[in-house]
Amino acid sequence: MPDESHPPQLKDWFDEARYHAIARELAQIAPKFDAKTFLKLVLDGLADRTLMQRVHQCAVAVAAALPGTYQQKVRLLQKLAPKIGHEFVTIFLGDFVATFGGEDFDFSLEALRFFTVFGSSEFAVRPFIVADQARALKTLEQWTNDPDEKVRRLASEGSRPRLPWGMRLTALVRDPAPTAAILEALKDDESLSVRRSVANHLNDITKDHPDFVLQRLEAWDLERAHLRWIARQACRTLIKRGHPRALKLFGFGKKAEVVATLNASPPRLALGERLTLAAAITSTSSHAQRLAIDYVIHYVKASGASAEKVFKWTELDLPARASLELVKTQVVRDFTTRKHYPGEHRVDLQINGQRMAAAVFVLKQAPAQR
Repeated sequence: MPDESHPPQLKDWFDEARYHAIARELAQIAPKFDAKTFLKLVLDGLADRTLMQRVHQCAVAVAAALPGTYQQKVRLLQKLAPKIGHEFVTIFLGDFVATFGGEDFDFSLEALRFFTVFGSSEFAVRPFIVADQARALKTLEQWTNDPDEKVRRLASEGSRPRLPWGMRLTALVRDPAPTAAILEALKDDESLSVRRSVANHLNDITKDHPDFVLQRLEAWDLERAHLRWIARQACRTLIKRGHPRALKLFGFGKKAEVVATLNASPPRLALGERLTLAAAITSTSSHAQRLAIDYVIHYVKASGASAEKVFKWTELDLPARASLELVKTQVVRDFTTRKHYPGEHRVDLQINGQRMAAAVFVLKQAPAQR
């Protein structure tokens, strides 16, 4: 039976059983494959490695255990790719190319195009963009016409300036213009996954160059549903931040004519308990209003200061003089990206980018461990 006290983690995608399965497949593909060397390299120190360290160590071990030149090893790995059966695990093939293929630029990019069909090469293509941005982006732009949607998605996802878990593309953070042609070519793509990547790419850019993105979105025909969806997703960070130009683009540009209250309950809670927010909003306008409603929690930091995080609540049309009540609940718990500390937490109600009401709750000190 599984050990419920130690639930599976993402890094367990690369566990001992997985490595043995990879070794068996490679032994069938390449009779001179050194399974003993491979397994020693991946299994020694396995418990202490993170997920991405396990990905990389698998690539290193393959390089040591497979015979032949770099290109010969890639061709063997191309035979392995369809046999792995797990899209994330297959990422180690791209890592192999990124680690050992820098001197064989064009061959390596073609290998990444092949591997991305089985498991995305979005992390692996980034060192090639850093090494020769113009050359790499020229190839990625060609990929926007590829018949496989996963290759087209790679053109956008691989060149995102701030891809989560991926190498930051500092030059594109400074100047996003070189990827504009890729995004323009893909904005009407038939695949939702490709269009979602375009939206996320644009959202990355808004964090450093909001006007660059907004100028382009304002030129789009946002009456077309798929373009409006991309634009809305691309501006999600700006809307949460109350950016006036982004709010205006989606009809939230006017200051809300409302009176509002916000209540947080229970007033005191422990980590792991559920917080309930209740908002009451009444229009003071003689006209209907389009409202983007968010809430902002000011989390207490270890230093005693606070850091705010904006959460999406809803978007709606409020008729003239109408009233409404909204309720939102969420469990207050720790994540890998956020640790909670005891103390008074303020919550703001944000409507069309303006803070309209506030409430507080106290997160109690966790009991001392015995």
